[in-house]
Amino acid sequence: MSPSRRTRFPALALLLLVPAVLLAACAPGGGTDKVIGGPASAEEPSRILIPAIGVDSPLIRLGKGKDENVQVPPPEKVMTAGWYTGGARPGEPGAAVIVGHHDGRGGKGVFHDLHKVTEGTAIDVRRGDGTVLHFTVTGTETVRRNAFPTRKVYGPTGEKALRLVTCAGELDADGHAAENLVVYAALKP
Repeated sequence: MSPSRRTRFPALALLLLVPAVLLAACAPGGGTDKVIGGPASAEEPSRILIPAIGVDSPLIRLGKGKDENVQVPPPEKVMTAGWYTGGARPGEPGAAVIVGHHDGRGGKGVFHDLHKVTEGTAIDVRRGDGTVLHFTVTGTETVRRNAFPTRKVYGPTGEKALRLVTCAGELDADGHAAENLVVYAALKP
């Protein structure tokens, strides 16, 4: 679907939706109803590479589950990241969001070392047509799960932005991470 025909969430809906999304992302097995799968078109992202931390992962398409929360990769795919199809495609104006697990039941997840990236780190996103988009990290932010910067991560922007999201921090009594790590990146000119 073309970007102009995509449904955009009102800002208030995003503010209410994302905290629940991130709770699901940090819960073992949460938020994974009907994962959509790989790229559906040549313009969609198919792979993410972050050489500085050894990430080379296919991307699965993630939508919203039956509970209306953004999906996360299923627990059996902790080493696979997912692109949220409700945002921008990487390289287009807007915020493209890629979600990955920090850890899983069997050990490290695809974004386990994401905390090691710093400003200037290179992130490459390969599209279905083989085109590679080069992004540069502009900043990182660790936030309490209950104070997630929804608008900053998912909100509209004229920039060609990329956001990576994973869990961080200690686990609470329910086994959920207390924090989220967000990496902000921009398309290289």
